[in-house]
Amino acid sequence: MYGKVTGAVLSGIDVLPVSVEVDISDGLPCMEMVGFLSTEVKESKERIRTALKNTGVSIPAKRITVSLAPSNIKKTGSGLDLPIAFAIMNALGIIDSETVENSMVVGELHLDGRVTKVSGVLPVVVYARANRMKMCVVPEENASEAALIEDMRVFSISDLRSVITGMKEVEHNPDGKVKRPDYEYDLSDICGQEGLKRACEIAVGGMHNFLMIGPPGAGKTMMAKRIPSILPDLLEDERVEVSKIYSVSGLMEGADSLIGTRPFRSPHHTISYAGMTGGGVNPRPGEVSLAHKGVLFLDELPEFSPSTLEVLRQPLEDKKITVSRVGYSVEYPSDILLVCAMNPCKCGYYPSDRCTCQRSAVLKYMGRISKPLLDRIDIIVRAQAISFTELYGGREEESSETVRRRVTKLHELQCERYEGLGFHYNSQIPPKYLDRFCKLKGAAKIYMERAFESFSLTARGYHRILKVARTIADMDSCAEIGRDHLMEAVSYREESL
Repeated sequence: MYGKVTGAVLSGIDVLPVSVEVDISDGLPCMEMVGFLSTEVKESKERIRTALKNTGVSIPAKRITVSLAPSNIKKTGSGLDLPIAFAIMNALGIIDSETVENSMVVGELHLDGRVTKVSGVLPVVVYARANRMKMCVVPEENASEAALIEDMRVFSISDLRSVITGMKEVEHNPDGKVKRPDYEYDLSDICGQEGLKRACEIAVGGMHNFLMIGPPGAGKTMMAKRIPSILPDLLEDERVEVSKIYSVSGLMEGADSLIGTRPFRSPHHTISYAGMTGGGVNPRPGEVSLAHKGVLFLDELPEFSPSTLEVLRQPLEDKKITVSRVGYSVEYPSDILLVCAMNPCKCGYYPSDRCTCQRSAVLKYMGRISKPLLDRIDIIVRAQAISFTELYGGREEESSETVRRRVTKLHELQCERYEGLGFHYNSQIPPKYLDRFCKLKGAAKIYMERAFESFSLTARGYHRILKVARTIADMDSCAEIGRDHLMEAVSYREESL
C-alpha cells in the first residue's frame, strides 16, 4: 500500500515543498521515518500514530516506511505532522489519491487527533497559488490568515475526523482591504523644530536613513513616533512580502487583511545580536526583518551593543540579511528605513554650558558609533532644545496628513521614474545609475568637487549626498540637482565628517 502527499518547510520566508511518501508492507511492525529529519520531526511518529488511533483509524501491524524528500533539505518544525498523517490515510485508502493529488497540506497534531495552528501558513498558500496547485489544507486556527490570498482553494480542518466527515472550504475574505489607522501621534503635536521636521520629511520622502542628535527633551523620540503617520501605504507586492514575514513569525493570527501600513519597530537598547538579526533553533526573523519596508527606530543609539549595531551594516547595503547557524542558513529581506536618536554626550547637553562631561568623555561617547555605520546614514541633523516662545507661540503646526500627501506624491514620482529598474526610491539608486539620475552640471559640479576634498568624503558618502540632493530637488520640482540642493544635502552630513 502506497500513499503520497505534499507538505512544506520554510527557508526564511520562502517555501520548500516536501514530498511525503508512505509505504505499508509486510514485515516487523514498526514505523520508520527517513529524509534528513530534525529531532521534532523524528519524534512526531508516535504523536501521529496515537492521533490516528484516537481518531478511529486502525493501523495494521505492518512495516510503515515514511520518506520525506528531497533528502538534502533538513526537515524542521511540527507542520509536517498533518501531511504525514494524510499520506498514511491515503495509503490505507481512507483518503483517495485524487483528493490529495497536487495539493499542499500543513498542520500540527495533538494526541487526540486535533489539528493545531502553525506559523508560516501565508507563504505556503502564496506558493501553492504561484505553482497552480489544486488546493491547500490548513488548520482551522490558520483559516483567516489563509483566506487573505485570492484565487486559491483552501480547506480547513479542526481534527483528523474532519478528513473523513468532510473538510470545510475557506471563503476568501472580500473585505480584507487595508484601512489607514487613526494614529495616536500626529506631527502637529510637535511645536517648532522646523529644521528637524524638514530633515524628517526629506528622509521619509526618499527613504533615507536618518539620525537625530540633541539634548533630552528636544523632541527626537516624538518625531520618530510620528514617522508612521506620514508614510504612504505599502504597494501591493510589498504588502504580500511583509505579511509573509509576519506570518513566519506567528504574528498574523486573527488578521483580517494583509499588512498595509509600513511596520514600525523600536527595540530596546538591550536587545541581543540574535534578537536583531533573527535565528534560533527553529529560525525566525529578527527586528531588522520585521521592520522590512518600514521603520527600524533605535533610540539612545550609543547604548546599543557595538556588535548589535555593526550587524546592521550589511543589511543596510544589501537590503537582506543571511542568518547562518550550525545546521542551517536562511535569508530574510530587510529593506528598512533606519531612524536613530542619540544624545551628544553622556549627560546629554554638549556643547552647552550645562554639559558636565570632559572632552575625552564626549569623544568616547560619540565614538561608540563607528564611522562605517555613520557612513550608511544619509541624513544627520541636530535637534535643538525648544524655546518657551516656540512651545507657547500659538502657531498652527502642519498635520501629518498634509505632510503625508507631499510624501506620497514624492514616492509616486520616484516609483514612476525607476519603473522596471528593480528599485523604487532615491536612497536605493545603484552606483551605475547615479550619472543618469543625479548628474551634476556647472556650479553644482564645482561645489561638489570642493566639498569632496574639504570634507574628505568617501565614495559611499559622496553617493549618499547625491541621493539626498536628488530628493531635495524632487521636493522643489526640479529636474536637475542645483547647488542649493547640494549645500543642504552636505549640511546633513557634517556631523559625521
